[in-house]
Amino acid sequence: MLNGIALGSLLMILSSGLAMIYGLRGVTNFAHGALYMAGAYIGYSVAHRVSFWLALIVAPIALAVIGAILELVFFRQLQHRSHIEVGLITFGIAFIMERIIVLLWGERTLAVSAPAGLDGTTNIFGTAYPTYRLFVIALALLLAFALVQWIRRSTVGLHIRAASFDVDTTAILGVNVDRVSLLVVCVGAALAGLSGTLAAPYVSVYPAMGTAILVLVLIVVVIGGTGSIAGAMLAGMALGIIQTMGSIWVPSLSVLVPYAALVAVLLWRPQGLFGRKVT
Repeated sequence: MLNGIALGSLLMILSSGLAMIYGLRGVTNFAHGALYMAGAYIGYSVAHRVSFWLALIVAPIALAVIGAILELVFFRQLQHRSHIEVGLITFGIAFIMERIIVLLWGERTLAVSAPAGLDGTTNIFGTAYPTYRLFVIALALLLAFALVQWIRRSTVGLHIRAASFDVDTTAILGVNVDRVSLLVVCVGAALAGLSGTLAAPYVSVYPAMGTAILVLVLIVVVIGGTGSIAGAMLAGMALGIIQTMGSIWVPSLSVLVPYAALVAVLLWRPQGLFGRKVT
C-alpha cells in the first residue's frame, strides 16, 4: 500500500503539471515525459556535485526556463494551429530532448543516493520501510494542498481558472492571458522537473524513463478529466495504488490495469471523472 501511495505521489505531481498546461493551452504536451527525465538528470548532476536539497531547487527552476522557451517559441507561435499539429511538434521535441540528454550524460543508468537522514528505514506497524519514500509521500501531499489552495484562493489562480474556461472572454475582461499562459507552462514544467528529481533516488536515472512514464501520466490526466488539476491528482494517486496492489494480486495482468481503467472511464464518462462536459 505504501509503495502504491509513493508511486501515486509522483504521478500526482507530474500529472498536475500536464493538466495545467492542457487546461489553459489545450495542448497535449508529449514532451512532458522528457521534461521529467531532464529534471532527473539535472537533479542527479546537482546532487552528485553539491547536494540533493539544492537539486530540489535547481531542477524545477531549470525546467521552468525550458517551459518558458516552449511557451514563447512553440505554444504561443502555434496557438492558432490545430491541437494535433502542436501535439505532434511536442512529440518531436521530446525525441530531441532525449537525444540531447543521452549526448550529455550517456546511456548508462545513474544512481542517486537519498540525502543523509532519509537514507535509512522507518518502522511502520512492525515493517521497516524506506524513509525517503515517506518523504516523497509527505512532500507530494503538501505540494498538492498548496497548489490547490493557490489555484482556488489567489488572484492569479482565479485568472488561470477563468482562462482555462474561456480564454477570449477572460482577455476581454482585462486579464493578460499571455502572461497567465507563460506562468502556467513554467509551473507545469517545474513540477515535471521536481517529480523527476524526487524520482531519481526512487527509480534511478536512465534515458527511457520519460517515455516509460509518459503514457501512464496521459492516462491519469484523461481519467481525471482533461484540464482538471484536482482530478489528475486524485486519479494519479488512485492509479498508483491500484497498479501496485495489482502487481501483487494479479501480477500477470497488472500492466493492463491503467488501460482497462482508461477504457472503462471513457465509456462511462468521456470527459473524465472531474472534467467539464463539452457540448
